[in-house]
Amino acid sequence: MTPEAKIDRRNKIIKGLEKAYEKMLVFKKERKSELVIMQDNKIVRIKL
Repeated sequence: MTPEAKIDRRNKIIKGLEKAYEKMLVFKKERKSELVIMQDNKIVRIKL
Protein backbone atom coordinates (compact mmCIF):
# COMPACT_ATOMS: atom_id res chain seq x y z
CA MET A 1 0.00 0.00 0.00
CA THR A 2 1.36 3.39 -0.98
CA PRO A 3 1.83 6.14 1.60
CA GLU A 4 -0.86 8.22 -0.12
CA ALA A 5 -3.35 5.36 0.14
CA LYS A 6 -2.53 4.92 3.84
CA ILE A 7 -3.12 8.61 4.51
CA ASP A 8 -6.39 8.52 2.56
CA ARG A 9 -7.58 5.46 4.48
CA ARG A 10 -6.59 7.06 7.80
CA ASN A 11 -8.52 10.23 6.94
CA LYS A 12 -11.62 8.21 6.03
CA ILE A 13 -11.44 6.30 9.32
CA ILE A 14 -11.10 9.51 11.33
CA LYS A 15 -14.02 11.09 9.47
CA GLY A 16 -16.14 8.00 10.19
CA LEU A 17 -15.24 8.08 13.88
CA GLU A 18 -16.20 11.77 14.09
CA LYS A 19 -19.60 11.01 12.52
CA ALA A 20 -20.16 8.12 14.93
CA TYR A 21 -19.30 10.37 17.90
CA GLU A 22 -21.74 13.03 16.73
CA LYS A 23 -24.51 10.43 16.30
CA MET A 24 -23.80 9.08 19.79
CA LEU A 25 -24.13 12.57 21.30
CA VAL A 26 -27.47 13.11 19.54
CA PHE A 27 -28.68 9.72 20.78
CA LYS A 28 -27.60 10.43 24.36
CA LYS A 29 -29.34 13.84 24.30
CA GLU A 30 -32.57 12.32 22.95
CA ARG A 31 -32.62 9.64 25.64
CA LYS A 32 -31.47 12.08 28.34
CA SER A 33 -28.82 9.63 29.42
CA GLU A 34 -25.31 10.13 30.74
CA LEU A 35 -22.16 10.30 28.70
CA VAL A 36 -19.34 8.34 30.32
CA ILE A 37 -15.80 9.50 29.56
CA MET A 38 -12.34 9.13 31.02
CA GLN A 39 -10.73 12.34 32.25
CA ASP A 40 -7.41 12.46 34.11
CA ASN A 41 -7.50 8.66 34.55
CA LYS A 42 -10.91 8.87 36.25
CA ILE A 43 -14.29 7.81 34.95
CA VAL A 44 -16.60 10.80 34.70
CA ARG A 45 -20.34 10.82 33.98
CA ILE A 46 -21.79 13.85 32.23
CA LYS A 47 -25.55 14.43 32.20
CA LEU A 48 -26.77 15.73 28.84
